[in-house]
Amino acid sequence: MLDWLKHINKEHPEFWKTYISKFGSKSKRYVILSTEKTGLNPHNDVLLSISAFAVVNDSILISDSFEAVLLQYKYLHDNQLSNEFIIESKLPKLSEPEAIKAFIEFIENAVLVGHHVDFDVEMFNAALERLGCGRLKNEALDIDIMHRKLHDITDKQFSLDELSQIYKIPISDRNSSSEDAYRTALLFLKLKSRLGIK
Repeated sequence: MLDWLKHINKEHPEFWKTYISKFGSKSKRYVILSTEKTGLNPHNDVLLSISAFAVVNDSILISDSFEAVLLQYKYLHDNQLSNEFIIESKLPKLSEPEAIKAFIEFIENAVLVGHHVDFDVEMFNAALERLGCGRLKNEALDIDIMHRKLHDITDKQFSLDELSQIYKIPISDRNSSSEDAYRTALLFLKLKSRLGIK
């Protein structure tokens, strides 16, 4: 049988079919996400943690959030990296397949928002490919691009810390994906308002 035909007829997991079915209507929900990863190559690197908060009607919904540390022991062992942060973390610890499934169920058809969010999307796409799924269908907004659009800047990218200083968002000493996701949510609300995004 031809390879493309096999791909068309491939049986996707149930959670993926449910996710795909959500895109008949446009969501009013934004999911602000931040990840920690071993690098930026989606085929060689892996996700270490995922944190996300929902934003609805210009409010950050702490109760509508997602946090997980991914148990990437094999990757860490094969690359002689420490697993200390996994042991010390108080967040839920899930295998990569469990975490990706739970995250997909959490985001549904929301608009994804992040800082250099394309890197995160590609990491999720690589993990989804390992599970026999397709690619993310969600729209994505990048707060760095939003800032540059607002000020017509084309020749510079801004770090999360730089954006936080520009918009007077406090920077915590605790460096974690949940702190970064919350900061990104605050930045998003300021930028969304200034750009007139509904």
